[in-house]
Amino acid sequence: MSLSDFITPGLFPRCTEASNLYSTALIRLGQPISVYKCNHPKPFLTKQPTINSNNCQENKCIFFCTCANITIVDSTKIDHEAVIPPETLNGLKELGLFGIQIPEEYGGLGLSNTMYARLGEITSLDGAIAVTLAAHQAIGLKGILIAGNDDQKAKYLPKLATGEHIAAFCLTEPGSGSDAASIQTRATLTEDGKHFLLNGTKFWISNGGWADIMTVFARTEVVDKDGQKKDKITAFIVERAFCGVTSGKPEDKLGIRGSNTCEITFEDTKVPIENVIGEVGGGFKVAMNILNNGRFSMGSAGAGLIKRLIELTSEYACTRKQFSRSLSEFGMIQDKFATMTLNAFVMESMAYLTAGMMDRPGVPDCSLEAAMVKVFSSEGSWICVSEALQVLGGLGFTKNYPYERYLRDCRILQIFEGTNEILRMYIALTGMQYAGKILTGKIKYTIVEEQLVLKKVADVLINLYAMTAVLSRTSRSISIGLSERSLNGLGFVFSPDSPENNDANTKKIAQEVLAKRAYVCSHPLDRTF
Repeated sequence: MSLSDFITPGLFPRCTEASNLYSTALIRLGQPISVYKCNHPKPFLTKQPTINSNNCQENKCIFFCTCANITIVDSTKIDHEAVIPPETLNGLKELGLFGIQIPEEYGGLGLSNTMYARLGEITSLDGAIAVTLAAHQAIGLKGILIAGNDDQKAKYLPKLATGEHIAAFCLTEPGSGSDAASIQTRATLTEDGKHFLLNGTKFWISNGGWADIMTVFARTEVVDKDGQKKDKITAFIVERAFCGVTSGKPEDKLGIRGSNTCEITFEDTKVPIENVIGEVGGGFKVAMNILNNGRFSMGSAGAGLIKRLIELTSEYACTRKQFSRSLSEFGMIQDKFATMTLNAFVMESMAYLTAGMMDRPGVPDCSLEAAMVKVFSSEGSWICVSEALQVLGGLGFTKNYPYERYLRDCRILQIFEGTNEILRMYIALTGMQYAGKILTGKIKYTIVEEQLVLKKVADVLINLYAMTAVLSRTSRSISIGLSERSLNGLGFVFSPDSPENNDANTKKIAQEVLAKRAYVCSHPLDRTF
């Protein structure tokens, strides 16, 4: 499998009725645009309704976001004991958090991508819980949701929605990581044609130790239209109740220690032919669609974590005195708070712009934008946690404070759901249609070997999309009368060529954050009209 196989026609960015992103599409053609043509999309909410037992499922999301039950999680205990207590998991199930995007007809909440991102801000406060929930629904059951037939959905989704059954995504193998097409697990059709016999080992499987339902990818023999036999990947729904499924010992990990990660072995596991997801031989496309669908929420999750860090760290910075002054009065400390605030602002701008596009009927594939959100947010989270820890100095380095746990937990973000290196290749090779055609014709297939050049291209595209999200959000806030000085200031600071991008503006943002000891910008969903 070569990297060139990942190249697919892309759109950067997508043109939608919600966001009027035609103007940003001109970026890839090198044409100048007016940033105030770009409007941040409005989610499918007509107003913020009151919360009562008769309200629709969307209101439950608002309830979850303020529910005190979320805050009673003992993250220190989860990290130390490397397991999520059953009572905590049961509480999450009672809240409906295992069926966020499963349709109501199957017992789920049926929430939109926008609301899924909103919930991600809350669950991200504990890395192990966030990964457990994401592994279950963002990738574990997603194949059934987006590519399964009606019978498969009716059979499996109801128990997955309640959390009675837990899902896992089984793609990675000991010899196959980023090169997903090189997997060796094999499924052989039985003589009667009613089952596949599954043999192989999957590695680094989140929820692997307790998953009841697994989406498993394996090589199968397929006869093409010319009568030639070829090996192609097929996706299967595999139950733990099927014979021959065993899980290994949970991995002792650096971070997200409470999440369950282990290897799973299949030995002559008998899988009914009706458990094939999609078509035989169409599994690689299913796998890529699953992964591409979930990455966008990393932006809102990262923003939620950083907002919490700002609250914790600003309190310390305002009360800790050195040289007869509070830490909050020093320029370099203020710069750290400006960095955290800016990153949170950009992450949520990118995440909700992407989610808004994904929620619009008929919008083309948004996998490119989702990949950009993932790369920016995973790296931004790492920087911000490190900056927050630095403010506390030696205290931040101890286990008495949560900073070292946050640092360990967020490191995985640059690795799973596609490493940032692979995603940069994907972004660069698909992000610019016109230039991509010229490069392919000029350099031909050796283009995938020009990784340092492609990295620079990807970084440019990521920042262009980030600026598009920030400026469209800022312009929309102006158009609807949200004249927040901090929000507008952040929009200018993030634009590198803006005349307002100076130390004085950065200092003003930091001082406002430190004065309130909290993130100061209104949420993108606070005004949906």
